[in-house]
Amino acid sequence: MKIVEMRIVPVAMADPPLRSAFGLHAPYALRTIVQLKTDDGLTGLGETYGGAIPLRDLEAARERVIGQDPWHLTRIEAAIAGDPTAAPNKDRPWEGTLSSPVQSYSPIEVACLDIIGKATGRPVADLLGGRYRSAVPFSAYLFYKHAGIGGTDGLADASIAARERDDYLAREALSPEGIVRQAEDFVRLFGFKSIKLKGGVLEPDREAATILAMREAFGPEMPLRIDPNCVWSVETSIRIGLELAGTLEYYEDPTDGKANMAEVARHVPIPLATNMCTTSWSDIPETVERGAIHILLSDHHLWGGLMPTVKLAQLCRVFGWGVSMHSNSHLGISLMAMAHVAAAIPNLTYACDTHYPWQVEEVIAGGKRRFEEGHIMIDDTPGLGVELDEDALARLHEQYRKAGLAKRDDVAEMQKIQPGWQPVRW
Repeated sequence: MKIVEMRIVPVAMADPPLRSAFGLHAPYALRTIVQLKTDDGLTGLGETYGGAIPLRDLEAARERVIGQDPWHLTRIEAAIAGDPTAAPNKDRPWEGTLSSPVQSYSPIEVACLDIIGKATGRPVADLLGGRYRSAVPFSAYLFYKHAGIGGTDGLADASIAARERDDYLAREALSPEGIVRQAEDFVRLFGFKSIKLKGGVLEPDREAATILAMREAFGPEMPLRIDPNCVWSVETSIRIGLELAGTLEYYEDPTDGKANMAEVARHVPIPLATNMCTTSWSDIPETVERGAIHILLSDHHLWGGLMPTVKLAQLCRVFGWGVSMHSNSHLGISLMAMAHVAAAIPNLTYACDTHYPWQVEEVIAGGKRRFEEGHIMIDDTPGLGVELDEDALARLHEQYRKAGLAKRDDVAEMQKIQPGWQPVRW
């Protein structure tokens, strides 16, 4: 079996005006779809970050992929990524810049595993060690947001025009009360059994009040998390952490860097989680030495694919770390890749993050996947269990072309409504 074609399609999907410490989401989120075809008629799908840099890097990788046997993943990885222990580019890695070949390899590995699954009649999870679970838990992912549902005209497609305008997608949420209402929608509509708040937007005390308001609304049994995206000082992180002790399931990246995280860990009796201070294999020794974290939020896009994610989870067991998964704005191919690897990881100790409820458009046949009581189900369908909707892909590619966005820039988007705005360190 040989790979005879590598198709790379940049797409843009409507994204609501969600806030983070880095600013405001643009009307469209960017992704890149990878499709590999083999000489015996099989196809495999992958998805990764979007914009000019991923597109350039994947185009450059094409000649290293064509002619390869999709079963020879080690050889393909070496051709693309070289030394898998090399550190990726540290320039805002959480925004998904694919200047690292390790990240460029990830969607290709996923597509190869999709092909292998179809060739063997097995789901991808079974290629990663077998399903430890068939129901993969996900967490509600809440955002402070402005009114609107995304898309340059405020409506992503005709189906959204019929939506009740006062739903979580359209409604402003810039207060504790607004976030509680958003959380109620997510729990009611998707059945999520844990809740994460993207912080670093309002004053830290206001965000702590939001967490406490959710605790009051949902009671002590609902796991809660907050992620200030590293913009709180050590002092603020300790003060807010002590205030929220006994309330949070975990405390994600309140401050920046391994040394600062370790200092917070020494004072705050809440497990610290990260997807920012530990983002490569080369980060792990210092992370362990300093005692900077208790939970690693893996991300197969960042760490080089699904098989490396399984290895990463095994390493977490060695150090006694919990495991969950980081998310960015994504479509159904990435959702199912996340779900398959999560299904194969025994020590998935916390429900996975996902932006998926914020995205209303899709490139997979049959439309958006549904959550069942907060879970994505893995069945016996071979491969990832999804196929492309070519019409939807063409439409989202045309949106990409018209949107004219080359990269994600939350600061620039925020400055459109608040000139001169810059991220604040509290």
